[in-house]
Amino acid sequence: MKRIGLISLLIVVLAATALFAGGQPEAQEPAAAVESTDGFNWRQFDGQTIVACWPNHGHYNATIKSGVIEEFEELTGIDVEIDLLQYIKMHDKQVLEMSKAGGGDYDMVSMVVMWKAEYAMGGMIEPLQPFFDNPKLAVPDYDYDDLVPGYVEVTGIAGGDNIYMNGNGAKLYGLPFGSETSFLVYRKDLFDQYNIDVPETYDDLVEVAKFFHENVDGVGGLTMRGASGHHATHGYLLHASPFGARILEKGTWEPAFTKPESIKTIEFMKKMVEYGPPGITGYTQDEEWQAFLQGDAAMYLDASVFTGAVNDPAKSKVVGKVGYALHPTAKTAGSETGGFGLAIPKNAMNPEASFLFMQFLTMKETERKIIEAGGAPFRMSSANDPALQAKYPEFKVLAEQLKYANADWRPIIPEWGEINSTIGVYINQALTGEKTPEKAMQDAVGPIRDVLVRAGYLK
Repeated sequence: MKRIGLISLLIVVLAATALFAGGQPEAQEPAAAVESTDGFNWRQFDGQTIVACWPNHGHYNATIKSGVIEEFEELTGIDVEIDLLQYIKMHDKQVLEMSKAGGGDYDMVSMVVMWKAEYAMGGMIEPLQPFFDNPKLAVPDYDYDDLVPGYVEVTGIAGGDNIYMNGNGAKLYGLPFGSETSFLVYRKDLFDQYNIDVPETYDDLVEVAKFFHENVDGVGGLTMRGASGHHATHGYLLHASPFGARILEKGTWEPAFTKPESIKTIEFMKKMVEYGPPGITGYTQDEEWQAFLQGDAAMYLDASVFTGAVNDPAKSKVVGKVGYALHPTAKTAGSETGGFGLAIPKNAMNPEASFLFMQFLTMKETERKIIEAGGAPFRMSSANDPALQAKYPEFKVLAEQLKYANADWRPIIPEWGEINSTIGVYINQALTGEKTPEKAMQDAVGPIRDVLVRAGYLK
């Protein structure tokens, strides 16, 4: 396997960490494969080279570490090159390559779920159904239905009436690989010491956070993202889903974030700023993580990708001191869906070989090897496997949490990037006290509505 990119294989291997995901679709499902892999021609593209654009990210680093890419090369005779980029640099590079007439550099791209509608509706990636319908390309016993449904929907289904979700006219454009959901990670040692029950509701969460703030020196309640822009929006969405709040109205695309459910969400966040470790209003994901890893917070409620860092003695002071629980409920039980998925560019030079690679990476047997190297499960069979649950205690919680993972926890229309960063400025203003939650959300309506009008959703 050849590699191109910004970091060496040694750094990639040392960087490998664990992560997770969640969701629920229905769109056109790939046709069922034949009963066994006997007779499938894995070497039909022998001698071809495929180039994949991947992020420097725990799941992908674990994939490289696991050796499955070399196994694929040996099995198929296909050479694989990985362009490993910092996540923040991937989007522009991918769009540049996928816009080239006559073929770009990439045969496969890893896309953040926020980009799928932009890529799909912009004609930059291939629908996968025709590949699955081709018996020469569809791997027997692939078991599409075993993929976490919510991950499939949030990662790869786009187009049609709902644009970014399943429904009339929707198509499958990607498969989950490096997906995540959210659950609660808590300091079990402290909860046991003070005889505290694990929060099951948001009311419980407030009480427990307040207790730690008031009674345990140097330990805040809940660590949380709050920095202006994307991170404040992400923090808001984690709690908006259980509170029943939405960014946009279903079907009308009108702003919905001034409603009572949204205001309650922000009021909860303000309490977490008060009861949490100092500086939350400036926290990105990294600061949020560090607060828990260094023992400055009793609870973490965010992306399940965090478990790799929690269990890494080189990064964490709380190894062996944590427990896992379901995302607490408010009006509903809802958790995040996000992360990465795999897609094939429309102008890929070797799309069929890339599809074989995509299937190989997401097969049950391959997934097991990636999990053992520190990757995240994206199949229900793995999350529910008793042996894996015994080895990775968080899997048991994950398997239950995936039942409630909300594939519609943010409106990832092509314009989401601008909406995401804009509304996060106003959410941060509410968290810092510069504006009341009501004033901040009302002030956000105009700028967000301008984006929606410009894109043709509203008049």
